[in-house]
Amino acid sequence: MLERCGVRSIEELYADVPQQLRLKNGYALPAAKTEKEVRDFFDALGAKNKQLTCFAGGGFYHRYTPAVIPALLSRSEFLTSYTPYQPEISQGTLQYIFEYQSMMAELTGLEVSNASMYDGATATAEAMMMAAAATRKRDTVLVSATLSPAVRAVINTYARYHGVTVREIAADNGVTSLDDLRVKLAEGKVAGVILPQPNYFGIIEDLTGFAEEIHAAGALMIMNCIAADLAVLRSPGEWGADIAAGDAQSLGMPLHYGGPYLGFLCCTKPLIRKMPGRIVGATTDENDNRTFVLTLQAREQHIRRDKATSNICSNQGLMALHTAIYLSLLGPDGLKEVCDAGMNGAHYLADRLTATGKMTLAYPGKPFLNEFAMKCSFNVDNLLRLCLENEILGGIKIDASTILIAVTEMQTKAEIDKLVQLVATSNLE
Repeated sequence: MLERCGVRSIEELYADVPQQLRLKNGYALPAAKTEKEVRDFFDALGAKNKQLTCFAGGGFYHRYTPAVIPALLSRSEFLTSYTPYQPEISQGTLQYIFEYQSMMAELTGLEVSNASMYDGATATAEAMMMAAAATRKRDTVLVSATLSPAVRAVINTYARYHGVTVREIAADNGVTSLDDLRVKLAEGKVAGVILPQPNYFGIIEDLTGFAEEIHAAGALMIMNCIAADLAVLRSPGEWGADIAAGDAQSLGMPLHYGGPYLGFLCCTKPLIRKMPGRIVGATTDENDNRTFVLTLQAREQHIRRDKATSNICSNQGLMALHTAIYLSLLGPDGLKEVCDAGMNGAHYLADRLTATGKMTLAYPGKPFLNEFAMKCSFNVDNLLRLCLENEILGGIKIDASTILIAVTEMQTKAEIDKLVQLVATSNLE
């Protein structure tokens, strides 16, 4: 190997690595262990983790995963399958991706879905790039101030390196200002407008009139959505959106210390050729049997650098399958039941916390589903610290006196009451 590399020794091979960066001692590896000893070691390590009751959200939620999903995902044809370039040997993979696309298109009320993306933030940034590519000679994208800060940070990174200017639409009492949108649209060169539903504060925004204003200015309307909430809210298609993007983690995916999750991206039919990633289509073979293939895009498109529509090459098939199984198991009625459970728990908790006299809704009168922001008469850090001491993840700090709290189908009434009791009986000042 050294000879083929054209060097005479290991030292010569690593000559470019500074001496101060080289490991001088041996590796600090433990002695060999038996299988049982290895299991015991990792069991003891895992036992150090605390199982907290999770009231934190902010775009990622504690959700229940039906047992059948990991059972099916662990099958070798799914767990080890590669991206389906050869349709003749990939019909199973292609079919479940096609079913995933079909269900996501129905959920968003739009005509086309791609084969999935890495996460909701990058999917939304890709939607921004779609708008810039579709409208031409327009280099400005407007982003609502009520969109998640994490998603906005990713959008800003993409924009910085693609020559896109991002401008903020002001918030008015916790929701996107239609008046400020009109002002910024009138300034011209707007390719797209990104609006959240629900927004970062958990508020369900009334987007009446937004699509008309955006389209009249020649721009595209992009909605960043929480996938599960679309089971009970007006779909992006019903609002008149051109593109919908977001994270599908809320569709039964465990938090898993941060992933893997799944970004979804759907659009109207005229935008299909601007859509990144892969799209699976249905056709027939020479015997007139229904079959599935990658469609509209050649494999080479994904390695054409600046000429490709995106640098996303993986279709994240395993997580698309996870979502397809979840949606098919629950169906429309089951999804609504899950949303109802979160909504009932959230409104019950908000009412009980308000009754303590120490917390009030940050935006009273604004509708919310399963997440809400509360103003506190004390420093939020004190509450979060107290919650951790009682094995509760109490929420997300927005600022020193405001906390974002989420409830899903996973929190019991007893757990909700425990949080309320902590607030009511503790000195948090």
